[in-house]
Amino acid sequence: MVTITLVPLIHKNNPIIAIKFKFDVAVKNYIKSLEGVSWSKTHQTFYMEHTFLNKKKLFYELRLKNWYVDYSALVPQKKQTPEVEPTMPAIKLPVLHDEAQNNLQKYKRWMQQKQLSQNTINTYTEVTSFFLRYAQAKQQTLTSRLVEQFNYDFIVRSNKSISYQNQCINGIKKYLEYMNAPLESFFIERPNKPKKLPQVLSTSEVKDILNHIVNLKHKTLLSLIYSAGLRIGEALQIRLSDIDSKRMVIHIKCAKGKKDRYTLLSAHFLELLRLYYKTYKPKDYLFEGQDGNLYSASSAQQILKKAARKAKINKQITLHTLRHSFATHLLESGTDIRYIQTLLGHSSPKTTMIYTHVSETSIRNIKNPFDNL
Repeated sequence: MVTITLVPLIHKNNPIIAIKFKFDVAVKNYIKSLEGVSWSKTHQTFYMEHTFLNKKKLFYELRLKNWYVDYSALVPQKKQTPEVEPTMPAIKLPVLHDEAQNNLQKYKRWMQQKQLSQNTINTYTEVTSFFLRYAQAKQQTLTSRLVEQFNYDFIVRSNKSISYQNQCINGIKKYLEYMNAPLESFFIERPNKPKKLPQVLSTSEVKDILNHIVNLKHKTLLSLIYSAGLRIGEALQIRLSDIDSKRMVIHIKCAKGKKDRYTLLSAHFLELLRLYYKTYKPKDYLFEGQDGNLYSASSAQQILKKAARKAKINKQITLHTLRHSFATHLLESGTDIRYIQTLLGHSSPKTTMIYTHVSETSIRNIKNPFDNL
């Protein structure tokens, strides 16, 4: 697998992110094509300005290619305050021994044989590497107690997110499965996730946002996400052959969970789509970036936020908000929740039921007791 290492540097008195990789023409051309990337003769490396947004954008663009991204050098080292942990210094993880490194690569190939998604493989490999390095630092064998210590020292003390903690637990459990360790003997307690309701736009707010987008390509992409209830990754993977205008459906292939499904093709959106096709003439993927590559998800996110500002919408929204809004508006128009589950590609109806809690129609139908006073 291609490995990209991101390193902080100072170039011409400005902080930059250096992009290091083993020379490969295809990798070089892709990185060179990314917006904001420049070449430094001084450091003999490609780089971007070191900003928070650039760091997120660069990481996302590289992971889209299923490359392993080592960004550890960019992670700020948190200082331990005396009030929190006066007696326990932070643990510095060593480099893995050759034998452990070889075992980690075998674990990675084992997951590939299981045909897990590449993103899952990358994540599980990364968190398992941290765990094995921790075990090496502690000079302990694989035990339930060691897992508990790792959970506390590496995750709880470092104030990692609940989502990241669950990723670590999933990765370790998968590694235990690979090692044929009896999972029942390892009790790994999962934290409860906060049950947050999704942010939803009204139909008029969606219309205002789309009306403030001038670029035809940008408007078509965001209209597709809302009108079909898509994840951004699904929208960017759609090919021309996936649009079935005779049956008025869109074929979503190998989506989350490696599942195919069909979703709606809006008649109003189809008019916009035909205008877009005549203008841009895409050849394979519906939305193509530079040199025929996939269009950038980070660029689409910036387009949405810019349009929302112009429309004077102050809600904290993302591209996924359009998908949430699609589902909620279907529910408010009387669509059976089982159909909504199918259109969204949810495995469980419990996932779709969250939209019943944000439906404006459901809330409006409740008689407020204050009105009876």
